[in-house]
Amino acid sequence: MSLPPGPGALFFRKVSVRHNDEVIRRHLDLTVTQGEHLAVVGPSGIGKPTLAYLLTGLLSPQSGVVRLGGCDITRLGEAGLRRTLALIPQEAYVFAGSLRENLTYLAPSATERELTEAAEAVGLHAVAERLGGLDARVGTGGAELSAGEKQLIALTRVYLSPARVVILDEATSNLDPMAEARVETAFARREGTLVVIAHRISSARRARRILLLDGRSVHLGSHGELLAASPLYADLVGQWEAPAPAVGRTNADQGDSVPAVPVN
Repeated sequence: MSLPPGPGALFFRKVSVRHNDEVIRRHLDLTVTQGEHLAVVGPSGIGKPTLAYLLTGLLSPQSGVVRLGGCDITRLGEAGLRRTLALIPQEAYVFAGSLRENLTYLAPSATERELTEAAEAVGLHAVAERLGGLDARVGTGGAELSAGEKQLIALTRVYLSPARVVILDEATSNLDPMAEARVETAFARREGTLVVIAHRISSARRARRILLLDGRSVHLGSHGELLAASPLYADLVGQWEAPAPAVGRTNADQGDSVPAVPVN
């Protein structure tokens, strides 16, 4: 007798979805088990964000079903869905108020110890110290923060939350590789399921499984398995590993972020 799926298990069954009147995914089958760490990769424009929207219920499939913990995601109540799922987009949202208020927005009962441990795990502690502590004020849109610092705040906010499924949609794009590794390692150790829309080969290598989108079908496997079986994946790895100028992005001011549709 099979065990019932955990609250963080995700299932796609015969899912087809359109974007801009074009079918970009047809009859997709996918199972992400409770507690799994999955990376999603593919060429630019192939529909990786669309997959994230399907996973979070922001987008409904034209056919097929997406299940969360064994339940059709379209039948789950909005409040319950938002407590269970959290999508962190590339453009992090920071609101005017204290740093503490920004971090506890999804976990209002978080203790001082939990706040400190979350900031340490994700790598926000240095930012908190620079600002003057957890009660330091943050301006509208986080004008005094770099794009990377805003991402760290958004990541710590979700790390503290009760969400059992976390989807990082290029949510570490403004962090340097070491900071990104720290974030992804922290979320992988955190209880729950982690899906990473990857923009670096290092993110894919850290995952237990990798989902490769090629526009016609999907391929699942480890880094080594896909490297041996898929010319497209090998090409992506070659592009990712090509030498590039070193740019310190964690503290580089990339301009104000804009509020994204809240999924948490």
